[in-house]
Amino acid sequence: MAILRIRTVPDPVLRRKSKPIRRVDDAVRTLARNMVETLHHALGVGLAAPQVGRLQRLIVLHLPDEDDPRVLVNPEITRREGERRVEEGCLSVPGYLGLITRAVKVRARAVNESGARIRLSAEELFAQALEHEVDHLDGILYLDHLKSHEDLHEIGDDDEAQHHHDYAAEIVDSSLMKNRGEKRFLIARPDSSGGGIGEIKDEVIVQVTPGEIDRFGR
Repeated sequence: MAILRIRTVPDPVLRRKSKPIRRVDDAVRTLARNMVETLHHALGVGLAAPQVGRLQRLIVLHLPDEDDPRVLVNPEITRREGERRVEEGCLSVPGYLGLITRAVKVRARAVNESGARIRLSAEELFAQALEHEVDHLDGILYLDHLKSHEDLHEIGDDDEAQHHHDYAAEIVDSSLMKNRGEKRFLIARPDSSGGGIGEIKDEVIVQVTPGEIDRFGR
């Protein structure tokens, strides 16, 4: 495997639309393996082929709570549900983070590295990463989703600059659910190894339905 050069703005390849992959062959699988190696080296969550200079509809994802990376060929988002504001960065836009709107949940279809067609249902970080990487395949950067320049800010050259997605970790607190009808989420960043929560950024309390409370008992 090899670590590939990640293209950064203003490289014009990042603004071009990628072509569908007609057949998943050894060349595609080799590119995917090299992209995974590159993703791990960069401490990212997702990487699209245009980011390494290849205009092919191929993305790789490795979520913090999953053991193995995902390889998705010709991914297509078929449905989006809900909206939420997230802080997002990109390996191709180093040194910056932006506040943008992403879906709460998405449905998608793709082909895996074996050539089989698959369907996906994703929420939270998984949904965010899917939207982000599929955007890359169409020449779209997260910068295009900014509502104003004030939503973009520069970050320091430290470990925080290595991470590119926040995610919400659900904390089930039975007493809160029973007494107040609430549920807690911790907004966190992955740690540098990609294996779990690295830094707790914020805490969010949300209302839950009676049905959700029933799941955990009154």
